[in-house]
Amino acid sequence: MQTLFHIVAGAPEQVGPFSHATEVDGWVFVTGQMPTFPGEPGHPVPPGIEAQTHLVMDNLKRVLAGIGLGLEHVVRTGAYLTQFETDYPIFNAIYRKYFPADRLPARTCIGVTALAKGALVEIDFVCRRPPQ
Repeated sequence: MQTLFHIVAGAPEQVGPFSHATEVDGWVFVTGQMPTFPGEPGHPVPPGIEAQTHLVMDNLKRVLAGIGLGLEHVVRTGAYLTQFETDYPIFNAIYRKYFPADRLPARTCIGVTALAKGALVEIDFVCRRPPQ
């Protein structure tokens, strides 16, 4: 069993000591992405849950594309919100637009006290690579 550790060119710079994704036996675990701008580590995160959710999803798509996958390979998501009570409905409305209604991944969404970079949202993925 071989484990691959992916650092994806063009994806956002990591905010800690971790790979963008790890892969074993066709399972791909994508590290939680922040609302940061690829190539601009000093750029502040955008204000508001709407802009941050879109940027996080775009960053996740960048990581997936960099390892030859797409949103159709996502089987589970984890979402973390710092302002759960107010942002949950808005987050859900935006998140739903990224997946077909008949193919929503399993998901856990929890409220947390803080995230890196002062972010309001972080999302991670578990994906399954199709057999070759």
